[in-house]
Amino acid sequence: MAERYAKVAVSDVSYWIDRPYDYLVPSPMAELAAPGMRVYVPFSRGNRKAEGVILSVSGHSDFSAPKSVIALLDSAPILTKEQLQLALWMRERFFCTVYDAVKAMLPAGLWFQSNGARRVKDKYTQWVRLTLPPEDALDLAERKGQRAKTQASVLRLLSAVGEGALTDIRALTGAGKASIDALVKLNAVEYFYQESFRRPDFRHGQERELPVLTEEQQRVFSALRDMLGAGKGSVALLQGVTGSGKTSVYIRLIARALQLGGGALLLVPEIALTPQMLETFSSYFGDSIAVLHSSLSVAERYDEWKRIRQGKCRLVIGTRSAVFAPIEKLSLIIIDEEQEITYKSESTPRYHARDVAKYRCAQANALLVLGSATPDVRTRYEAELGRCAFLELKTRYNRRALPEVQIVDMKRELRNGNGTSISALLREELSKNIAAGEQSILFLNRRGTAKLISCTDCGFTFRCPNCSMNLTWHSGNRRLMCHACGWFQKVTAQCPSCGGALRYSGDGTEKVEAQLAELFPETEVLRVDTDTVLAAGGHDALFRRFRENNIPIMVGTQMVTKGLNFERVTLVGVLLADQSLYAGDYRASERTFSLLTQVIGRGGRAERPGRAVIQTFTPENQVIRFAARQDYDSFYHAEIELRRLQRCPPFLQLISLTVTGIDEYQVLRCCGDAKKLLLHGLNGKPGTDVLGPAPYPVVKVLNRFRYKLTLRCVPDREIRELIGKMLIHCNTDKAFRGVSVFADIDPAE
Repeated sequence: MAERYAKVAVSDVSYWIDRPYDYLVPSPMAELAAPGMRVYVPFSRGNRKAEGVILSVSGHSDFSAPKSVIALLDSAPILTKEQLQLALWMRERFFCTVYDAVKAMLPAGLWFQSNGARRVKDKYTQWVRLTLPPEDALDLAERKGQRAKTQASVLRLLSAVGEGALTDIRALTGAGKASIDALVKLNAVEYFYQESFRRPDFRHGQERELPVLTEEQQRVFSALRDMLGAGKGSVALLQGVTGSGKTSVYIRLIARALQLGGGALLLVPEIALTPQMLETFSSYFGDSIAVLHSSLSVAERYDEWKRIRQGKCRLVIGTRSAVFAPIEKLSLIIIDEEQEITYKSESTPRYHARDVAKYRCAQANALLVLGSATPDVRTRYEAELGRCAFLELKTRYNRRALPEVQIVDMKRELRNGNGTSISALLREELSKNIAAGEQSILFLNRRGTAKLISCTDCGFTFRCPNCSMNLTWHSGNRRLMCHACGWFQKVTAQCPSCGGALRYSGDGTEKVEAQLAELFPETEVLRVDTDTVLAAGGHDALFRRFRENNIPIMVGTQMVTKGLNFERVTLVGVLLADQSLYAGDYRASERTFSLLTQVIGRGGRAERPGRAVIQTFTPENQVIRFAARQDYDSFYHAEIELRRLQRCPPFLQLISLTVTGIDEYQVLRCCGDAKKLLLHGLNGKPGTDVLGPAPYPVVKVLNRFRYKLTLRCVPDREIRELIGKMLIHCNTDKAFRGVSVFADIDPAE
C-alpha cells in the first residue's frame, strides 16, 4: 500500500509556531485516518506526546522523513470538512491557533485527561425486549398465572410496548431482577444496552399552536420566509420595539425552517434568558430542542452535543458558544438582542458570535436574522448601506402603549435632603404599585452595599493587593471584595492607617435592598445579582419566585434588563442611569441607550399600562432623553455622526493589542517596540494610525499590568498579517521574557 501522510494541527503550540505539521500515517491506521479525527503525535525535539487534529490526508509530504502518528483517538471524524474550514478561518481572523478554534467548537467532555481516559464516558442504559412474538408471550403469561405473577406482568407489558428500560419495567410491574433473569433463561426476553443522554432539566411549556401574527408581524415574517427559501446565504436585521412580538416571528420562522428539512439555531445573550426561552419554545417544538450554555454540567453539554450531531434535535437554543453547534443541514441562525457585548468572547479565541454566524450562514447558504430593539450601530449602518436586509416592527403587540417615562434630577433630590437611592417620585410610584398589587423592577448596575469606604481624616481607602481597584463592601457577608479577582477581607471598625472614622459611599443593589426594607417594611423585596444567583442555584429559580409568588419589588443588576416577560410588572425604576455614560469607551452612549431602552421595555407588556422612572445626575443628556422616548432613530443618527468624526466603527476597524506582564517597565518597553514595528510596517498607509500605549481602566489585575495599543484601520488582510508578525516578534523576543501580547479585533473594552 502507498504511504499516507497527514497534515496535523497540534495542540499546546503557541500562535507563532502554529502551522500544519506533516506526519506519516502507519499502515495499520492508513485506511482509517481521515480529516477531522484526533491523533497522538510526537512533537518538538523531545518527541513529547501531543494531541492533534488531522486537517488533510494525502499520498505525499514535503519532508523527507516525517515522524509517525502514534495513535488515532477517534474511531470516526468528530469535525466535518466545514468545521475544519471554520477553524482555519478563525485562526486567520482572530489570531488564535487552529487547535484553540477546535477546542471552542467541541464540548469539554470529548477531551482526554492526563491518564489517557476521556473526560466523560458515553452513558448506556440496560433495556429489556421480547424475543417471542407478542401472542406467544401472552400465552406464556397465562400459563405463569398465579405461580409467577411478576413474570406474567412483565410479559404482558412487553407484549404491549415491545421493549423498555429495565428500571422502568421493574417500576411498572414490581418485578425484581431475579424474575426478569428467569424470563431470560426461558428465552422469552433478552437484555440489551441502549445509549442514553444526560439531559438538563428545564420547564416544558404546555403544547400550543403556532402563534397568530399581527398584520405587521406577518409582513416581516413573509419577507424572512422568502429569504429562507431562497437557498443562499443572507443576513437580515429585524428591529422591533420592546414588546413588539419578535419572538412570535422567530417561532414561525423556525417552524418554517424545520418544515423545509433544515436545522435552526437561536442564540440569546444571557444564561438568565435560556430557561424562559426553553419554556416558550418547548410549547411549540416539544422535546426536539437541544440547549447549550456554560451552566450545564460537562456530561450534559457533551450529551446535548451528541444529540445535535446525531440529528436527534434540529433546534438548538443557547448562549455565545452554541454558535458552533454541529447542526445537520443548518438553514437558519437567529441572534436575539444582537447588540449585546456578551456575544464577544474575552478569552482565546476572541471571536464574536455574530461574525462566526455570518461565516457559517455563507458556508451553508443559510439565513442569519439579527434581532433587537436597539441594534448595534454597526449593524444598522450596514443595513442602511444595503449590505443586509432591514425589517422593522414599529408597534407593540396588540398596539399596547410604550411605558410613560419620567426623568428625575438626583441633584435636586440631594438639595432637598434626600441622600438615598430612591427619589421621592419613585417612592410614590412604588407605593401606588404595592397598593394596586402590581410588580416593580428596579435596575442598578452595581452589586454590593458601598462602592467605596474611605477615612474621613486621612483619605485612606481599602484597595485590592492584587489589582489596582478599590474593594466593594458587601454587608451580607460583611466582607470587602474585589470584583476583578475575587480577593476579600474583613472590614475594620476604624481606619487602619490613622484610626479615624470610616465613610461609606456609593450605593449597590445590597444597599438599595436595605433602603427599600426601611421604606416598605411590610413588602417583600427580591434581589437579583451575582451574589444571590449563586446562593439560589440559578437565575430561573429567582425569576420563578418573582413571577409565581407575585413579589412586589425586584431590584437587580444587568440580569433584569432584557428578554424577561412578567405580565404584572407595570413600573420600572432606573437608579443612577448615567453610571455607564462616562466609561471612556466610544460605545458608552450606545450601551447606555440600549440598557435604558431594554429595561424600560420590561414594563407594561400585558394589559396594564407601564411607566418608568429614570434617576440621573445629568437629566439634560440627550442619550438619556432619547432612551426615555424610546427614540432609536434619533439616537442612531446622532451617534453615527459622532462615530464619523471620531473615525470609529463602522467607518474604521479597531484592533486592540494588549501587553501584560508583572514588570510594568517591561510592559511599557514592549508597547514601544510593538508600536515602532507597526508604524514601520504600515509605512504611512492612508486611513491608518496607532494610538497609545494606554493603560486599561483597571491597569493591574492579579498582579499583572495591562496596557494596550489601538490600531485604527480599514479591514485588510495585509494588516492582519502585519499584526501576526508583530505578535510573533514580541512573544519570542528574549528582551520581553515574561510579557504576553495578544490581539483582539473590535475588543469588548
